[in-house]
Amino acid sequence: MNEQVERGEQVQRVERDEQVQQVEGDGRVALVTGANKGIGRGVAEHLASLGMTVFVGARDARRGEEAAAALREAGGDVHAVALDVTDAAAIEAAASVIGQRFGRLDVLVNNAGITGSGQVSPQDATDQVPSTVELDMVRAVFETNVFGVIAVTNAMLPLLRRSPAPRVVNVSSHAASLTLLSDPDGPFAALLPSAAYSPSKTALNALTVHYANELRKDGILVNAVAPGFVDTDSNNHTGFLSVAQGAATVVRLATLDADGPTAGFFAEEGPVAW
Repeated sequence: MNEQVERGEQVQRVERDEQVQQVEGDGRVALVTGANKGIGRGVAEHLASLGMTVFVGARDARRGEEAAAALREAGGDVHAVALDVTDAAAIEAAASVIGQRFGRLDVLVNNAGITGSGQVSPQDATDQVPSTVELDMVRAVFETNVFGVIAVTNAMLPLLRRSPAPRVVNVSSHAASLTLLSDPDGPFAALLPSAAYSPSKTALNALTVHYANELRKDGILVNAVAPGFVDTDSNNHTGFLSVAQGAATVVRLATLDADGPTAGFFAEEGPVAW
């Protein structure tokens, strides 16, 4: 009888050890949306360097595969998956691919987003001024930056719930902070008012809190991150931070310990005011 008890305890210890290895070793599986370039690609590269299996989600399948191939050449276990966050069928197909191959998802980084104004510096986004903005632009921005996050997150939740340590990171922006934007003497006072990009990221922050509150009981940590003004084509390369610098903050939240924060908004310097 004692031998059976001992054997059972040994099995339990092995199972616990294996679970820890899944979280801390090469077993973690991550999906990064909009990861064929820019911050998303930087995040994918960093996660892969930690030993994770990473899915590069990309609207353009060819560009996604090119990015994944380059990261594989660098030694990462990286795969491309076609993923347009505004296409329900594409989202379900991506979830199916990940589920069939690995049965779970440990990290979801909702990075895909659009500015609405194309590749321009924020100071030049005159088409987003509220009094003259085209509603079609606002709808398009919210479709990707808000509704797309809901669609992808909900499709991946069954896989996230199978993870021993699931993490969700929503890539937001300092421009989402109502506190910063409403300060007439603050660093963002010079930004043009926006009816599209900035409000979409504020809405994303609100979603982050509500998802975090709902999923807290499941051990799923959900946070928003402002990667900073990163040099990417979305701002016409006017940013002063490198992609690696912006990605590092995202990765920090994607790899939080079990006692890490949830329902927060963070940047490199720490918590950001809502």
